Amino acid sequence: MFDLIQAGGWLMLPILACSVIALMVCIERAWVLRRTAIVPTWLVPQIEARVKEVGYFDSEFLGQLEQSASGKILAAGLRKTDFGIDAVKNVMEETANTVIFDLQRFLTVLGTIASISPLLGLLGTVIGMIQVFTELVSTGGGDPSQLSGGISQALITTAFGLGVAILALIGYRYFLRRVDHLIVHLEWQASRLVDVLVVGFDTESQE
Repeated sequence: MFDLIQAGGWLMLPILACSVIALMVCIERAWVLRRTAIVPTWLVPQIEARVKEVGYFDSEFLGQLEQSASGKILAAGLRKTDFGIDAVKNVMEETANTVIFDLQRFLTVLGTIASISPLLGLLGTVIGMIQVFTELVSTGGGDPSQLSGGISQALITTAFGLGVAILALIGYRYFLRRVDHLIVHLEWQASRLVDVLVVGFDTESQE
C-alpha cells in the first residue's frame, strides 16, 4: 500500500480516504437497511388483532411500533384515528417523507465518491506525467526504460481511482434499489393499515 502511495503521489491519500469512507457507508447501510428492521411483517397483523380485541391503542403499544421505520409511520397514523381516515393518511404521508429521507442517508456520499474518485486518479496521473516530462526536459533526455516506468507509476492513480469509483457505484446502485423495494413495502403496510381502520370504523358505526 505504501508503494502505491509513493507511485501515485499525494493524491493517492484522498483516493484511499474515499475507499475507506465508501466501505464504511456500505457496511452501515447494509446493517440499517435490513427488511426485518425497516418493515417487520408482524406490524399490520398485530394492529389488526388489536383493533378487533381492544379497539384502542395505548402509548405503550405505539411505543413498541415506533422501534422500526415502518412502525413510526403506522404509529403516527394511529395517533390520529380520532380525527378520521383523511387525517390518518396525511400524517402517515408526512412521516413517510421523513422516514424515506433517513433510508436514503449517506447514499449521496457513495454517489459523490463514485464521481470524484476517477477524477482524482486522472488528476494524479496528469501531475505525474507532467513531472516525468519535466524531468526528461531538464536532463536533456534519459533512459527510455525509466521514462516508461515513470509513466506507469503515474497511471496507478487512475487505475486505483477507477477501482474505488466502480465499487462505490455498485454500492450506490444496490442500496438505492434496496431503498426502492423498502418504500414499496412501506406503502403497502400504510395502505393495509387504512383498510384495517376503515373496517374498524365501519363496524363501530354499525354497532
